[in-house]
Amino acid sequence: MINSLKVTAVIPALNEEAAIGKVVEQLLNLSVLEQLEPQKLIDAVVVCDNGSTDSTGLVAENAGAHVVKQSIPGYGKACLTALAALPNNTDIVLFVDGDDSCKIEQAVSLLNGVANGDDLAIGSRTMGHMESGALTVPQQFGNWLAAKLIRFFWGVRITDLGPFRAIRADTLRKINMQDEAFGWTVEMQIKAIQYGCEMNEYPVDSKVRIGQSKISGTVKGTIGAAKGILGTIFKLRWRQNAMNTADIQE
Repeated sequence: MINSLKVTAVIPALNEEAAIGKVVEQLLNLSVLEQLEPQKLIDAVVVCDNGSTDSTGLVAENAGAHVVKQSIPGYGKACLTALAALPNNTDIVLFVDGDDSCKIEQAVSLLNGVANGDDLAIGSRTMGHMESGALTVPQQFGNWLAAKLIRFFWGVRITDLGPFRAIRADTLRKINMQDEAFGWTVEMQIKAIQYGCEMNEYPVDSKVRIGQSKISGTVKGTIGAAKGILGTIFKLRWRQNAMNTADIQE
């Protein structure tokens, strides 16, 4: 809880048994001092086990998370499944990957951002310190290209599409997230722009993940992510143009 706002962390996970327990425990132990007393920030953790063949779900559950399962693959699909299992009183949703690539203590700046007026607070890895190997060259290029396209189409400067982010629960409902694959993060940022939401970036550090990435660790994953991200950008721009044209014709 932060400023009387209930916080739920969401983790989409696929074969992350080596890291997921540590991530969940760090989230549940995250606290700040309020009136000289430690105040825990994360009220609940929901993990979506997205078809793991290892013990990801069991490890997460033993660490204190509520685990839901989704056999249909897809980063966005896993996020949507986890969101359907949020506690009803959730005010802020914190998205975290389950691979230990984030410094969990830096969630404090994201949560403070939302508690103090942001609708969406993005953890920018490019603004923080990046361990060597934390992001591959294709990932860095993809981030750069997506940022350029967003600035070209919508006139808003962003630096990262990173998964470490906090958003108001009512904002999530308003923007009506739909992407079920790799376009999830960029859809959220573009829709926040389209709906006039207050969106800010905060520096976060990135570590080399535990285990192999399901995206950048394979050629297929890298190509799939690139297609998903770029496809989402152009799709959302096309829809906006179509709506603007319809409004003019009316």
